[in-house]
Amino acid sequence: MSAAVTDVPSAGSGHNGETPDFSVRNLWKVFGSAGAKIAADESLRGLSSAEIMERTGCVTAVRDVSFDVARGEVFVIMGLSGSGKSTLVRCLTRLIEPTAGQVLLEGSDIMAASPASLRDLRRRKMSMVFQHFGLLPHRSVMENVAYGLEVRGASKGERRSRAKEVIDLVGLSGYERRFPDQLSGGMQQRVGLARALAGDPDVLLFDEPFSALDPLIRRDMQAEVIRLHKDMGKTMIFITHDLSEALKLGDRILIMRHGALVQIGTGDELVGAPADDYVADFVSEVPKADVLTLRWIARSDLEAPADAASLSADTVIKDAIPTVLGAAGPIQVVDGDTVIGWVGRDEILALIAHRDPA
Repeated sequence: MSAAVTDVPSAGSGHNGETPDFSVRNLWKVFGSAGAKIAADESLRGLSSAEIMERTGCVTAVRDVSFDVARGEVFVIMGLSGSGKSTLVRCLTRLIEPTAGQVLLEGSDIMAASPASLRDLRRRKMSMVFQHFGLLPHRSVMENVAYGLEVRGASKGERRSRAKEVIDLVGLSGYERRFPDQLSGGMQQRVGLARALAGDPDVLLFDEPFSALDPLIRRDMQAEVIRLHKDMGKTMIFITHDLSEALKLGDRILIMRHGALVQIGTGDELVGAPADDYVADFVSEVPKADVLTLRWIARSDLEAPADAASLSADTVIKDAIPTVLGAAGPIQVVDGDTVIGWVGRDEILALIAHRDPA
């Protein structure tokens, strides 16, 4: 099983045939006067970023990237510093103007939007949460959260009612009258999150929002995002350089390197079937038992008793350990009503020891 990207669904298709919230096709962002030429010239497109820089003086931040984000999905874009992930997410909203390619939001071409239409999309359809909170220091928590609604022209009563609702949602009740400099970093980021939620956008975009926070606060904020997603079902695009954060939050993960897409997949696909040595090195320190499911280690060449216990193929190996190690022999791994294989102690112990089963 491989998660390497070979074919990307055609624009306008999504899970179960639904139109994806975001559909990105052949997106380029090249900084420099010859940017458009590079994106269109096959002889230049095939060069490395260093070669393009040497030949043209241009910087290729995003290179021919295509992907879909399904409605209600948490889609993580990750890579090391300089990989192009933050530039990519800004291209999705045209905060940075793409050099070439197509970006569809709910089927509508953002690249063709007029300035007025683009402003309306940013106000109503999508919101961003940044690493640096960007709060207005002279405004209270309530006023910061309500600011986007004020820009929209909502009435004072409507602004206060909605702001109070999302302030309660993110756990800031009682802090409505405080100012940003009276809050901790984690609380300031909650204000930024509440401000993004206040306009009830279809899509939330997070650009490394927790990277400046202390580890414990960061963990709390990750849990908060998971809770909010469970409660609200919003489509979320999350930028991070932290693999553990990506695995914790993402339904699927896109890994970038030098501006290009290397692999898209679920966490277990990236760990179980890395597309190349770069991804393999990226995920090498991940405890496989915490990510992979029984599907990845089930064997068809084992014999199991007729009354053997059964576990779903989608059971995370870590959670299956007590059942497998406590059984007299191999257990059945089932996908629905179908037995797809068996797993015994040797398979579990080999994985824990980071060895391949014999």
